[in-house]
Amino acid sequence: MMTIEQHIEELRAELSRSDDMAEIAQIERELREATAERDQLEAAFAAWFATLE
Repeated sequence: MMTIEQHIEELRAELSRSDDMAEIAQIERELREATAERDQLEAAFAAWFATLE
């Protein structure tokens, strides 16, 4: 199973290799979604961690 960070890195690598505009648009969309998911996970972890202090 791939971590969210690995997924983001894979998408960035795909984006750097692509020259097809439709594919670039799709990868950029997926990259925005994955980045948003990572940000939500990090915020949830930070909120949880704050409850431990």
